[in-house]
Amino acid sequence: MNKAKVNEAELKERVVAINRVAKVVKGGRRFSFSAIVVLGDGKGVVGQGLGKANEVTDAIAKAIEDAKKNLVTVPIINDTVPHEIHGKFSGGFVFVKPAAPGTGIIAGGAMRAVLEAAGIHNVLAKSKGSSNPHNVVKATIDALSQMRAPHTVAFQRSVKMNKVFNG
Repeated sequence: MNKAKVNEAELKERVVAINRVAKVVKGGRRFSFSAIVVLGDGKGVVGQGLGKANEVTDAIAKAIEDAKKNLVTVPIINDTVPHEIHGKFSGGFVFVKPAAPGTGIIAGGAMRAVLEAAGIHNVLAKSKGSSNPHNVVKATIDALSQMRAPHTVAFQRSVKMNKVFNG
């Protein structure tokens, strides 16, 4: 994964899911909460975090701190992704494909939050397999972290940029 360095003031968080978990004890039920948060600067840096606590606000705060540790950079060209890619995490599979300007973000639920946080404006995406937000978010970040910018591909292949695009 390509780690990202970013100004923390520019990061915007988005809560993807909050889950209430009950533990049965002698006096009744004890509730705790887990929160999944996506963090991004809207310029190609995105990360996700999981926080667990007895209060919702504490769980979200922990998730934000966790997300700051898991930031990755994503290459963005003309407000879309450079190429098609498949991502996988556990039972969650995602497919992300570039789209023409004006298309918008065609993606569902947890995937949409990740793509918006990364600053991608035109993309087609499909989630397959597990619809669990944990798996979908991590699979989407896996797909985005596998993205390669055209100039790095050109450098690795020792060819010019137009050769990368036109074959």
